[in-house]
Amino acid sequence: MSLIMNQTVLVLDFGGQYKELIAREVRRCSVYSEVKSGQISAERVREIAPIGIILTGGPKSVYKENAIGIDAEIFSLGIPVLGICYGMQLLCHTLGGRVESAKKSEYGVTAANLNTENPLFCGVKPKTKVLMSHTDKVTALPNGFVGIGATANTKFAACADDARKLYGIQFHPEVELTECGTRIIRNFLYEICKAAGDYNIDDYVERQIKSIREQVGNERIILALSGGVDSSVCAAILSKAVGKNLICIFVDHGFMRLNEGDQIEKVFSSMDLQFVRVNAGERFLKKLDGVSEPEKKRKIIGAEFIKVFEDESAKLGEVKFLAQGTIYPDIIESGGEHAATIKSHHNVGGLPKDIAFRSIIEPLSGLFKNEVREIGAKMGLGEYLVSRQPFPGPGLAIRIMGEVTKPKLEILRFADDIVCREIKKAGLNVSQYFAVFTGVNTVGVMGDERTYDNLIAVRAVTTSDFMTCDYTPVPHRILKKISSRIVNEVKGVNRVVFDITSKPPGTVEWE
Repeated sequence: MSLIMNQTVLVLDFGGQYKELIAREVRRCSVYSEVKSGQISAERVREIAPIGIILTGGPKSVYKENAIGIDAEIFSLGIPVLGICYGMQLLCHTLGGRVESAKKSEYGVTAANLNTENPLFCGVKPKTKVLMSHTDKVTALPNGFVGIGATANTKFAACADDARKLYGIQFHPEVELTECGTRIIRNFLYEICKAAGDYNIDDYVERQIKSIREQVGNERIILALSGGVDSSVCAAILSKAVGKNLICIFVDHGFMRLNEGDQIEKVFSSMDLQFVRVNAGERFLKKLDGVSEPEKKRKIIGAEFIKVFEDESAKLGEVKFLAQGTIYPDIIESGGEHAATIKSHHNVGGLPKDIAFRSIIEPLSGLFKNEVREIGAKMGLGEYLVSRQPFPGPGLAIRIMGEVTKPKLEILRFADDIVCREIKKAGLNVSQYFAVFTGVNTVGVMGDERTYDNLIAVRAVTTSDFMTCDYTPVPHRILKKISSRIVNEVKGVNRVVFDITSKPPGTVEWE
């Protein structure tokens, strides 16, 4: 559902890695944002009628043949524009300025001197630390522009044409490393675009509920419920919209964490909806018999999940609507015209072509993860679901190296539970943490006896977007307790190691 009732700011994507951060920062300032291709036409922009436009960074050079251009007419629509990094260079290049390769690149935090008399920098410190990330720079401004910011190596670190409300900044205000970055974005929205600040999560939910009721009427909806944040919040919204006409199918593939399936059933069985739990552990294990290759495991689990879901759906008779917990980053990450495909999400183009539903309902498809969590908290889903850390669709099956068996699952479940409890109890700032069954056996000594048992690895990472991450330096006293508990409480384990690999070169998961 489009939020056309809200004022909108368009974030035009030129392949920059921070496009989501920009869009999220705009929304945090109570202004609705949408990410669109940088090659959107001026005619389409006029139809959307945004109150402002932000041009993202990008990996190209604006003066080269393979550069990503922009419809120049956009700058003549009277809509305020803020160009960031490549966006500033593109703005200046398109309007007659000059952009050249810099003799000295700027990467990292740099001190910038800003003209705080300009509305873009109102309330910002005159000398401010900003994040630079560029090799090219603007060396001559277009007619009508003046410089409003500089660094030791960049004369035009910011520029403005106040008459046409066109602005450019070479640095990135959307990242935490830039001081007063949010204030700069807020200034653009409220001082320059004259935003009303009419974007509100509560309004979004109410509109979705109304839209679903109008679309569905008295028909039933099936939701594939995983118990994760997205599908759980989706279920809560759908439940408010259609009540008992919502059927949630939870396929327990047997690879959930300790007691997780029971916890999910307890939460959703108490809601005003039909909850169907399918215990398919044996079925999935049989399919994985003898399979060790990670990608093959993923594909088998994914295909079997669809089959189980279709089998259960068929038992319900004709159901015309399917719901998914697709969120906005799923759509963005699944590829764009100028951005790389980070990962193809199963819920974005991954459904069978002949799926027998009239329509797919995705009430969260315009939201970022932080907004989904906020809605979940407001709808009373509880800390367990709202703050639940990410969990891969194939579950523990891809945290077991090699073939998946019942004994391995049992060992991993108990080890993982200890890891999760101890890290959570310590109150550490960790984005994701879990145990891995490495498939390696090591020699040990227990009770004066030689052992040859399993090696468990502990993984803990910190990240804002999961596209990159750093390992979390868990204090040794906590690691020592985790290790001691696992080797003493989990039969079949005699050694514990800690993974200190970041992404890249590693990934969050081991498989």
